Amino acid sequence: MGPMGIFGGTFDPIHFGHLRTAFEMLQALRFGEVRFMPCGSPPHRGTPVADAALRLRMVRVATEGQHGFVVDDRELQREGPSYSVDTLTALRSEYPLTPLALMIGMDAFLGLPKWYHWREILQLSHIVVAHRPGWRAPDMGPLGELLADRGTHRIGDLHQARSGHIYIHDVTQLEISSTEIRELVAAGRDPRFLMPDSVRAVIEESRCYGPTGGEASTPARNGDGDDVGDEAIRLKTS
Repeated sequence: MGPMGIFGGTFDPIHFGHLRTAFEMLQALRFGEVRFMPCGSPPHRGTPVADAALRLRMVRVATEGQHGFVVDDRELQREGPSYSVDTLTALRSEYPLTPLALMIGMDAFLGLPKWYHWREILQLSHIVVAHRPGWRAPDMGPLGELLADRGTHRIGDLHQARSGHIYIHDVTQLEISSTEIRELVAAGRDPRFLMPDSVRAVIEESRCYGPTGGEASTPARNGDGDDVGDEAIRLKTS
């Protein structure tokens, strides 16, 4: 089996930007699976708007039927902040011989030194950085040194070692924002073609983002995050 891609996020809601990135990495990097992990309590973000059960349901219906896509709800079951290092430690215990690959965006990677116990992550997992036009990998400072020491251009390195490498991968740029989707729905407009119809149906049924829906008092916003994601990939995904 190939490496396990770890794709975390609030997924509030999940959309085609998330799904396309995951699918491209699954295929191009020959992952055995991409594991979607809805975040419970983001350490550096506001409270998600949709509740945990709804976000999990949206991720399940969005990924249903796609070979290689797996949904893991452990972060929703765990108390306290959703730190990547805690999730990776648990996964490493469960899958001691499987290469793990934490999938994050370039902007999240640039904020890596702010993450909780960030230096331990490469002891547990590879880091795969989704690169978008306009972002430049650092060549100085702690991250520049880390890339010089741990960076690789060989996909095979992600398969041959269980952890320890950083790989930068170009992904298709889809300018879709979860924040803008929520605002669009709240304004009474239709999010069709921004997400699978199955996700759209859950939003319409639950009215979680509607004018009279369950809008949280502190909306999720862009910012540094060290939950196993969200928008870890961060294709404008907040």
